Amino acid sequence: MPVINRKHKDRLFSFLFGSESNKEWTLSLYNAVNGTSYTDPEDIEFTTIENAVYMGMKNDVSFILFYVMNLYEQQSAYNPNMPVRQLMYAAKLYDKYIQVRDLNIYGKSLVRLPLPKLVTFYNGTEGEGDQILSLSDAFESDGETMVPDIEVKVRMININYGHNPELMKACEPLAEYAWLVEKIRENRRNGLGIEEAVDGAMNEMPADYEIRKFLMGNRAEVKDLCITEYNEAETMKRFREEGRKEGREEGEDKLGRLVSLLITKGRSGDAQKAATDKAARENLYQEFGIL
Repeated sequence: MPVINRKHKDRLFSFLFGSESNKEWTLSLYNAVNGTSYTDPEDIEFTTIENAVYMGMKNDVSFILFYVMNLYEQQSAYNPNMPVRQLMYAAKLYDKYIQVRDLNIYGKSLVRLPLPKLVTFYNGTEGEGDQILSLSDAFESDGETMVPDIEVKVRMININYGHNPELMKACEPLAEYAWLVEKIRENRRNGLGIEEAVDGAMNEMPADYEIRKFLMGNRAEVKDLCITEYNEAETMKRFREEGRKEGREEGEDKLGRLVSLLITKGRSGDAQKAATDKAARENLYQEFGIL
């Protein structure tokens, strides 16, 4: 199994399901989610745009399969803002699609576009179940009958170990990924450090797991991905806690703007400091003029 080198920091999910070398797993996931039975992985055209969204990470997986534009995201924390995030990402994908194919959207003929399917694979610990997230829930309303002219729906699927057994049965790589995440969490609950927890989980992975050879062949990178994701989750947890201390709505909004600016500017170290160090946070507020 070849070792894959990447310029951007992936999540483990996209490392498994967004790789050219693992298209058969991407196809298996698509079939499981949509109840289809396509057989040729080469029909998949990856369209993932490598834009940093957190600590150098890019959006997870997007691809076209025949007439469908698929946007897949894995989230370890519940995020009700996925519809607006996916709307912004989809707009970039459609812009790229139109430009690459030199389509004329200013003419009299209707330009045909792939159908969008937006899915968030949730494996957080807040206990959220499967649901549909709608952009319209975020719109301000005066209580009248006016309806929005834009709607975006994102299907959120709980992929924690033990959930959605039919989906897991239909896509073994997804079931094995869920097992690995749960085993890492179990090791952490038993007192192991994050590095030991990841090493232990990989060592305990059953020999017949389809993803095992790939993970072992890229062990150092997989370990780094898991540790980075864990640190991300811890940082965001502290971010929410500190925001609540400063005042639930105003504090979270203020700190959120700061962290977003820092991440955009590639200052991930300062973003972590902002979430944990009050003095450093105040200095950064002043630097960016956030009052």
